[in-house]
Formats: sequence, C-alpha cells, structure tokens
Amino acid sequence: MPPITTAPPHTADAPAHRKLRRPPVAVLLAADCAAWVVGLTAAVWARYEFDLTVGEVTPALGAGLAAAVLHFGISWVQRKRWGRYPVASMQEAQALSATTACTGLALLLAVVSLADRPVPASTPLVGTALALLCMLTTRSAYRLRNDRTLRPDARSATPVLLFGLGSAGRALLRALLSDPRGRYLPVGLLDDDPEKRQLRIDGVPVLGGRSEIASAVRQTGATTVILSVANADAELIRELRARASAAGAAFKVLPPVRELVDHRISVTDVRSPNISDLLGRRQVVTDPVTNESGLAGRRILVTGAGGSIGSELCRQIMRADPGELMMLDRDESALHSLQLSLSGRALLDGPELILADLRDHEGIRRVIQQRRPDIIFHAAALKHLPLLQRHPGEAVKTNISGTQAVLEASRDVAKFVNISTDKAADPVSVLGYSKRITERLTAHAATIYPGTFLSVRFGNVLSSRGSVVTAFRAQIDAGLPVTVTHPDVTRYLMTVQEAVHLVLQAAAIGRDGEALVLDMGQPVRIDDLARQMAAQAPGPTRIVYTGLRPGEKLHEELFGRGEPDVRPLHPFISHVPVPPLNPTEVTALDPFDEPEKVTEHLAWLCHQPASPLPNAALESLIAD
Repeated sequence: MPPITTAPPHTADAPAHRKLRRPPVAVLLAADCAAWVVGLTAAVWARYEFDLTVGEVTPALGAGLAAAVLHFGISWVQRKRWGRYPVASMQEAQALSATTACTGLALLLAVVSLADRPVPASTPLVGTALALLCMLTTRSAYRLRNDRTLRPDARSATPVLLFGLGSAGRALLRALLSDPRGRYLPVGLLDDDPEKRQLRIDGVPVLGGRSEIASAVRQTGATTVILSVANADAELIRELRARASAAGAAFKVLPPVRELVDHRISVTDVRSPNISDLLGRRQVVTDPVTNESGLAGRRILVTGAGGSIGSELCRQIMRADPGELMMLDRDESALHSLQLSLSGRALLDGPELILADLRDHEGIRRVIQQRRPDIIFHAAALKHLPLLQRHPGEAVKTNISGTQAVLEASRDVAKFVNISTDKAADPVSVLGYSKRITERLTAHAATIYPGTFLSVRFGNVLSSRGSVVTAFRAQIDAGLPVTVTHPDVTRYLMTVQEAVHLVLQAAAIGRDGEALVLDMGQPVRIDDLARQMAAQAPGPTRIVYTGLRPGEKLHEELFGRGEPDVRPLHPFISHVPVPPLNPTEVTALDPFDEPEKVTEHLAWLCHQPASPLPNAALESLIAD
C-alpha cells in the first residue's frame, strides 16, 4: 500500500484554534536558561559525589548563568529559526541540539583554557547533556498538555475503537485526536499483529485483535468500530461488521486507497460501508483524466447529461479543462441538479445547459450545427429493460431514431462516442436490440464521416438511478421484501467512475467503427448483493424470488458470438469490430406497430449482414 500522509493539526477543513499553540519565545528562552543552570549544577554535584560546599556551588551557578547567556546569544544569532518548527518536533529538537552543542563546546574551551578552573573539565560535557535533556523534557511536557486539549470532548464525542494500525490507521488516529470538535474519540485500538499487543499509541491502548472486539467494546464502552485499513478486502469488512454488530456497536470504514491518493486522511473520510466494499469487486481504475486526454481546450457536448453516466462524464470532463462543455438533456430538473453539483449555483441561465429532446430531430440538428462541438459523448437513452420490452416503439423513437438524428448532425465532429451496454452482446431484449443497432449505426457513420465514431459497452452501474442497488435500498427503507428475479442470476457491476473512465479512454484510444469493452472482472450474483444489503437493514428483511422477466438473461455476456477479446492498446479494454448497418435499413421500423412485430423487426435488424461500404469508403480503403 502506498504511504499515506498524516493530516496536520491545522488543515483546510479544520478551524484555526486546532493549531498547536506555541509558547512565547521569552518563556522558552527562560526555560532554556534555567535548564543550563540546573544541568551544570547537577553535573558538578555528581562530580563531587553529591557533597557540595558553598564554595563549589557558587562557581557552578556562575557557569550555568554564563552558559545561559551564551545560549541566548547564539539563539539571537539564529533568531530566524525561532518559531520555525512545531514545538517538540524532530526539526526543533535538531535545531535545539545544535545550539546546545555550540554552547557546550564554547564553555568547554573556556574551562580547559583557564589555569584555575572554576568547575571540573567534565562539567561542560555532562552539564550540556543534562541541559538538553531538561529543554526537550520541558517542550515534550508542553506538547503533551497541548495535545490533550485538542482531543474531542469525551462528554459529547462518540467513543470508538480503531481496527488496523498501519499507516492509514495511525494517520486516522492522529486526525481524530487533533479535532477538539470531532464526533469520534478513540478509546481503544485493535490489530491482528501480536507484536502490537499491550502498546499505547498516542496514549490510546491496543486491546487485541479481531477476536477481542466484543470484549474491547464492553471494556471501553465504545459504540462504534472503525476499520482503519484503507485497502481492506471484502471478506475482512464483512467479518468485522458482523463482529461489531454482534457486540452491539456500529461499524464504519475508511474508503479504499484509490479514493485517498489526492488528499490526506481526515475525520470526514470515515463513512458507512457501501455495497462495493461488501461485494469486494476488483476495481479497474484507468488513468485519471488529464490535459493529455485530448479534451483540453475542445468543445464538448454530452447528451443525456442529467443521467448517472452523463453527469459523471460532465464532472470528469471539467477536470480536463475543456474549451467549452455543453450539457444537453430533456429533463430540466436533472440539468438543475447537474449545474448545482458542478458550480454550486443553479440559476439555469448559462449557455452550457441545453434543454432538448432526441426525438426532435430538427432541434438536435440545429443545436449541433449552431454550437459546433468537436467531441460528442452520446449518453442519452431509455434503459429500463422491462418497460422497453412492453413498449418497444419507445426504444425505436429514442434509442434508435434519436441516435441516428445525432449521428446525422455530427458529420463534422472530430470524435463521437456512443454509450452502449453489455446487453448489446448477443441481445435477447428490446433494450439489447436497440443498443446493438445503435452500435451498428455508429459503425456505419465511421465509414462515411471523416471523424472517429465508436461505441463503448459496459455493464450495470452501481447505485445509478433505477439500478438494482437503488431498488433494493428503497424496498429495505420501506420495510418491504427484497425482490430478486432468480437465485442464480448474475450481472457485471461497475462503479459510475469506472464507466466514465472507460468512456474517456474510448475518446482517447478508440478507433473507427469499433466497440470498446471494459474488463469488469467476475460477474456478481444478485442474490449475494441482496443478502449483503438486507444484512445492513435495521430489521429482518425477506428475500423473494419473482422469476426472470421477458427479455432478461440469467447471465450477461460482454462479448457476442464471434467477437474476439483483443486488447492492443490497454490491458483492461477490449476492441470489438462492429459490422455497420445502413440507416436506410431502419427506416421501415414502425414504432406504432404491434409490440410483437416491432420486437421481431428489431431482432431481425441486429442479425442483418454488414452494409456494403459506400464508394468513397471503398476508394479510401483501396488507397490505404
């Protein structure tokens, strides 16, 4: 795990009064001077075997005062260092040691150069060490007292146990102990490493490992257990959550390392475990969006910008510093929420927001013609499989005709990225048919337009609007049974961040007419997902199996029959060739026909052979 730095006592999200208060310089110098007097006097006292006369004490006190004056003088010369380092820090200890060594060396030279030595020659050596010890002890005591004032108030803060004492755990511990208004107060530490037993870290005792969670909760009165391991696997998270729940304590986690790489660990990072944590799905994180992604300075249009994928696209594109970002959607409320999330304001008065419908072909043509985007990310679509299965004409009007309208208006764009789905691989549903046809229409546009036209295919997005996770959560919150279609049904799941990473990678590395498919790891049993979420419910929750609905597969595929898994440019992205489909083939689709006939026509179009290339495209291939 990469090292994770500790949040300083005073951070951007912490009030200024949390900062370690430094005592006045005069107080520190007075304490240092007293340390010299005490140190040299003690050195002389030890030299004479703890039997001093008044005649021997007086020179010792004089030497101490002389060393104090010399120390003050050296400190004055080095006055730029005053207040430069935190009290009792390693840097201050090094600077103080250097000043003390210089003072001790000067005193030693003075003593040995005198024929009638006022104090024994060993006094500067021993006294310097004792004086430095006194100085460091004084600062450490002040630091300890000050640190205790920074701790959360035990009367209002929640007592917690931290499990995990790696770099992330220690960073979180220090962050919790330096927030006087914090909501968590560490009262005990846990770790499976036997070498850490019986330790006290920042005054907090280590009480054992995972098997001691219940006894630690009883012993300390903790009401929450925080897993402070930033790269914990799902099995550990599930086990610790179960142990904490059995002990009557709440359970919190730190997010994975990938979410912490751009900032220091703070109290605000602590959260409840989400379904991704509990499932343990391997995250596929591609390169972050940078100015090298080809988006900087470009005019970019996102259709369906108010949806889960579209809104995350807009957020990540903004980080790449585009020349202009245009966000198109037919849902005005979604545009309102999107603008609020991007800029903190939602006046709906900026040209970046475009209210338009894919079904308005002339309106879409005018928008693209007037705004002249360089890159288009086409995320607008109807996506709910059961509804489209009953109303296939709506899929024709939005997913197919709407996409074709955008494609026809995009003949001059540099790049066009069509958002598809894994249901387009060997489709058996109206949603899958319609998205497969859009992949083929996009591939056809690649043969006749000069820009790069391609599709991106991925699976279900965790916690997106209308996803299985949001449906399960709504059922649990309402106290209803959780409905699962089949105990063995599996789906490929991914986070919205991963999906958008893939889309942006497609814009950078995708080639004409192909579909890019992300390696999404192993599919997840939806029954396991339901049971994990039910286990988090405040009360008992039943699982009810309803049976597969029309158009649903028991297991989804990423690749259709005959589609190769070839990864020439990125280890997690496959490039699948897509046979083009001439738009004239879809003109016979009648969205108002009988649903069964529309569905049959859609299935027939998916299996039509590739359309012949136009003459211009053939000439280009021959020339190449």
